[in-house]
Amino acid sequence: MSMLRKDISIFLNSIPKGVTLVAATKYISSTEMLELYDNGIKNYGENRTEAFLNKYSYLSNYKDITWHFIGHLQRNKAKDIINKIDYLHSLDSLKLADIIEKERSTPLKTFVEVSINLEENKNGVPYYEVKDFVKELLKYKKIELVGFMMMAIKSSLNAQEQFHKLKILKEDIERELNIKIPYLSMGMSDDYKEAIKEGATHIRLGRILYE
Repeated sequence: MSMLRKDISIFLNSIPKGVTLVAATKYISSTEMLELYDNGIKNYGENRTEAFLNKYSYLSNYKDITWHFIGHLQRNKAKDIINKIDYLHSLDSLKLADIIEKERSTPLKTFVEVSINLEENKNGVPYYEVKDFVKELLKYKKIELVGFMMMAIKSSLNAQEQFHKLKILKEDIERELNIKIPYLSMGMSDDYKEAIKEGATHIRLGRILYE
């Protein structure tokens, strides 16, 4: 990736208060992460376990970093990172929840990844199964359900309509199960503005930080 965008401070100031910018680090190096850090970005989201471990080690002295894992977490690699991350954005199976329950030392702030569009070959709990999935999660001591996560796709529905569906689903489940689910992790470089309009609390931005 190229250098940080020249107007990075103006861009960061354009993100509404109350919205957490999680810098997606898939395509940047640890030293580039330090550039982001120097500009006040302290939340980082990685997609792959090996890359996460390398970056976590390189930046281990920076104790105010919040680590998010935003990619699909393979069950056979989960135990390598599960006590190093602060947030998991991609819980999509009870088998993974079982591993977290067994391996994690303290409750993990967790987003359930929701498949709003029911894409084949994609991860996420189908939206019509989410309520029952959440009911099961409430039995786990090491999982602190904090939100839902989704990715919009290019489809006949525009991104904002897709995000709206997740917002409504969250509100319905909160009401039906009488629980509070504070966060929505949705919106990336191309569609974060639409996500914010629908109540995103966490946006996962990569490329746009470098244009």
